[in-house]
Amino acid sequence: MGRCSLAGIDPSHARLPEHSPSIPEHHTTGFAPVANPDARILILGTLPGIASLRQQQYYAHPQNAFWRILEQLFNIPAQAAYHVRCQSAQDQGLAIWDVCHSAQRMGSLDSNIQSNSIVANHIHQLLADCPRIRLIALNGQAAAQLFKKHIRPAPEIETVILPSTSPANARLRFEEKLAQWAILKQVCENSIADNNSP
Repeated sequence: MGRCSLAGIDPSHARLPEHSPSIPEHHTTGFAPVANPDARILILGTLPGIASLRQQQYYAHPQNAFWRILEQLFNIPAQAAYHVRCQSAQDQGLAIWDVCHSAQRMGSLDSNIQSNSIVANHIHQLLADCPRIRLIALNGQAAAQLFKKHIRPAPEIETVILPSTSPANARLRFEEKLAQWAILKQVCENSIADNNSP
């Protein structure tokens, strides 16, 4: 992950609770952010699932729609090597991270995250290091709820809740998820147009 992450962000730099308990059996620790200082959109999930942890990659489950959606919106090949996808996402102005730095959870379901065990990432530090971010896209309702509870967003940065790309969110077809995630492309195109304005 380090080759894809933002220089200056320590992956262990998170908001630790005042009394850190010993690490339980089902303790999960997430990844460093994939970002560069020119990022315009921050995509936040909850916490990597088992497939992602095994491969040390964001959204590694083969049925997760995340990389297929980026392929449709930004022509990032979903089957490309992971480091290529990370770099391509950054080239498009996207940053990828999670609300949680760590938490206790059995399995991969967000509903199994134990709320009293959550250590939040230092989202505000990343926003300070990436001052051009204008939109925070929350990948699913669980990410949105955790963000609201643990992070106080800057008022000048818009947030949008998008349908979860997880295979657990089976109520929406891929095309329906894609239609809502298309806001990312619109924001990036508007940002480019603003930069090209005289």
